[in-house]
Amino acid sequence: MNSLDLSAASWRKSSHSGDTGGDCLEVAALAHIVAMRDSKDLDGPVLGLSRAAFATLVGEIRSGAHSL
Repeated sequence: MNSLDLSAASWRKSSHSGDTGGDCLEVAALAHIVAMRDSKDLDGPVLGLSRAAFATLVGEIRSGAHSL
């Protein structure tokens, strides 16, 4: 398994996230991937998707293809 180099990552939360400590996903756009992590577990696992795969996922969520 390859490790992601996250040294240059600038993490951000959705503008829909509040400061109440709820379920938040943070993303960081890197050179060739978009990294995602749980904001409550900053040292936990990170999922890296290609930019194309991330764009597809966001599009599907916006269209209602995935029940949230």
